[in-house]
Amino acid sequence: MADTPKRHRAGFVNIIGNPNVGKSTLMNALVGEKLSIVTAKAQTTRHRIMGIVNGEDWQIVYSDTPGILKPNYRLQQNMMNFVDTAIGDADIILYVTDVVEKQDKNAEYIAKLQKIDCPVIVVINKIDVSTQEHVMELMCQWEKQLPKAVILPASAKEKFNLDNIFDAILERLPEAPAWYDKDVFTDKNLRFFASEIIREKILLNYSQEIPYSCEVVIEEFKEGADRYDISAVIYVMRDSQKGILIGKGGLAMKKTGTEARLEMEEFFQKKVFLKLFVKVDPDWRENRKELRRFGYEL
Repeated sequence: MADTPKRHRAGFVNIIGNPNVGKSTLMNALVGEKLSIVTAKAQTTRHRIMGIVNGEDWQIVYSDTPGILKPNYRLQQNMMNFVDTAIGDADIILYVTDVVEKQDKNAEYIAKLQKIDCPVIVVINKIDVSTQEHVMELMCQWEKQLPKAVILPASAKEKFNLDNIFDAILERLPEAPAWYDKDVFTDKNLRFFASEIIREKILLNYSQEIPYSCEVVIEEFKEGADRYDISAVIYVMRDSQKGILIGKGGLAMKKTGTEARLEMEEFFQKKVFLKLFVKVDPDWRENRKELRRFGYEL
């Protein structure tokens, strides 16, 4: 008797949670590629980024989303729109918390998860910096708060317990054809990753308000036989920020550009010629037209 062919499963697994709980690190670990930039600063992720993992009879489409926050300006409101959309179109939600986060921090979103129809998996991240006793206590607390959810401790940084997260996802994936071709690993193009790499270096190299006042736009992206020619504009809100970004004698900008170029070369597996420019746009975080141009309007 012939074996019954396995039915194909596919679905959207959307990752949500507060800033700095390790959502991007978790997605990168689950996907096996660095698709989301990672820093210690809050609001590192601004866009919704998809990472696609394929098996013979399954496809998981992960989505990393911005950290949940109370919006102070239009950019942040648009970031929260990405989160709300991710909750609405999820087949499975990965709600990421960590060992130091207070459980009442996201009452509005926890209430949404209590009512939602799709499966919810709560990942308690960063258990490598906690005790087993404290982790067990947190698991009990989350079980009371979200009784229908699966509660899993993990360390995305140390890649601990990722197999159990993957198994929990696979068990709950709906039967469906693949949403993307099996050779596709993300919904973003190379221009997007170039801009994100530059923004990551700004987040790492500058402090205070500078990273949150910047946006990176790729103006030119040309692929040649042996290299990419990339020209990027970094928008800031004030002339003083432009001066800080460039630095004395252009040294700060040179450092950022060199670090970005080297990471791009590793990511693209090809030489990169990178030019960076800085422009002042005082209202870009509130300007709907500019936000649409920067990819923040749904």
